[in-house]
Amino acid sequence: MKAVGLVINLKKKNVLEVAEKISQWFHQHRIKVYEYKDYFSNINCVSSDKSIKNFENLDLILVLGGDGTLLNTARSAAPHQIPILGVNMGYLGFLTEVDLENLFYSLERLVSGKYSLEERMMLHCELKRERCIIDSFLALNDIVVAKGPFSRMILFDTFVNEQYIDTFSADGIIVSTPTGSTAYSLSAGGPIVFPELELMLITPICPHTLYSRPMVIGPDNNIRIVLKSESEEIMITIDGQHGYKLRKQDEVIIKKSPLHTRLVRLNKKTFADILRNKLRESGGSNRG
Repeated sequence: MKAVGLVINLKKKNVLEVAEKISQWFHQHRIKVYEYKDYFSNINCVSSDKSIKNFENLDLILVLGGDGTLLNTARSAAPHQIPILGVNMGYLGFLTEVDLENLFYSLERLVSGKYSLEERMMLHCELKRERCIIDSFLALNDIVVAKGPFSRMILFDTFVNEQYIDTFSADGIIVSTPTGSTAYSLSAGGPIVFPELELMLITPICPHTLYSRPMVIGPDNNIRIVLKSESEEIMITIDGQHGYKLRKQDEVIIKKSPLHTRLVRLNKKTFADILRNKLRESGGSNRG
C-alpha cells in the first residue's frame, strides 16, 4: 500500500485530532496521505500531501465520519473502484467497519493485508424531462421521490420493464439496494435484505391504499416512475444527500449500476451481528 485518501466529516467531535494521528501513523509506515476535497484542509501535518487529483493513484480511501460520510464518498470512489474503509465517528455504523478504540490495531491489519473486500450493488438513475435526459445519478442506498412537508400526496405511475404496475397515491416512493434496505426503506415498512444479494426494493411511502406493499425485483429489471402531480415541492433525492426538483410528467428511470462500492472488511462480524446490535441502538436508520 503506497497511497491513502483521507476523507473526514468536520462536524464530528475530535475528528481533527484523530485525523492528525492517522496521518502521522501512515507517514511512519511510509504511506502517503492525500487530502480529499476540503475535508482535510484545516489539518496542518507534515505527512499530508496535496489534494487528490487522480483517484486512480490511491490504494484506499479512509473515511472518518458516519455512514452518511461513507455514502458520499462511495459515489465518488465507485467509478475508480477504490476500496473504502469506514471509521465510525457517528451515531450508527451499518457501513463503517472500525470503531475508534480499535482504530490502530485495524490499520496494522490493513497494511499487513489481513482484510477482505465486500462489493455492494449500486443504482444508476436517469431523470428525463420532455424525452431528454437532463441528469443522471449514482446511489449506494436509495433513490427517493417524495413530496415536500406542506404539499399534498402525489400521484405517480410505476412501471417495471415497461409493464405497468400501478398508479400510487402516496407521500412518495423509495427504490433501494440491499444496502439501503436498513435505511429509509426500513422506516417505510420495507424488508431487511442481506447486502450480498443483488436486487431492488420498491417501497411506497405512506400509500393511501391498503393493498400497496413493498416489492422486490431482480437486478436486471428497469424501473420507471412517471410523476403525475404538479407541485414545486416534489423532489428526487439521492442517498438522502442530493436533491433535484421534479415537474409533472418527469420520468425517473432506475436500474442496477455496473459499478459497485468496495468496502474493506477487517473483522469477523456478520451482517446479522451488526443488524442485531445497531437496530437495538437506534431503531434502524443508516444515515449519519
